Amino acid sequence: MRQHTLQQRQSGVGFIEVLITLFVLAIGLLGVASLQFVGSFANRDAISRTQSELVAEQVAERLRAATRPAVAGDGLVVNNEYFVANNYNFAELSCGSDDPYACHCLARPSAIPDCEGGTCSEAQMAQYDAWSLSCSAVQTNKTITLNVNCTDSNGGDTDTCSAGSRIHIILTWPVTNSANQKYSLNNRCNDTNTSNACVVKDVTL
Repeated sequence: MRQHTLQQRQSGVGFIEVLITLFVLAIGLLGVASLQFVGSFANRDAISRTQSELVAEQVAERLRAATRPAVAGDGLVVNNEYFVANNYNFAELSCGSDDPYACHCLARPSAIPDCEGGTCSEAQMAQYDAWSLSCSAVQTNKTITLNVNCTDSNGGDTDTCSAGSRIHIILTWPVTNSANQKYSLNNRCNDTNTSNACVVKDVTL
């Protein structure tokens, strides 16, 4: 008789139980949303880093393919145009779009030498390579920039990067630190006013 009475009193789920269930569910959904948010940033950074690694290797290969014997000293050098900053990152090209790949890379700009269909000098080939490599850099992330410079071991000759000098290939893109995503910044691509991730490759020809 007592058991029958208790079963009659249990008529359904109470309002308090419903609120507790909804609260627990909301906390769980917030956790999932946070993981997706952090994961999207991590995936984007991973894609940028992978692409930058590939481009850095391409730069090294283009430089090795463009070498010639040095006039001063023993070893190999490349044309000085490979170390002109304005040849990279579309610095001397203009466009009305904020997407550099769509703007500069889907078709060869008239200012870039036609080194596929025509004959190019060393300097023109360097300009063409700089444009092509810049296109590869921004293919997956439009904020990636490419810098190629040299620590010259002989300032007395006409080569910007003399034989045996160290060439520095640096691809950089901006990142933002958050409570859930921290970056260890490389001093070689950051100063006190920047927050960048980067891939750095040093080569000697």
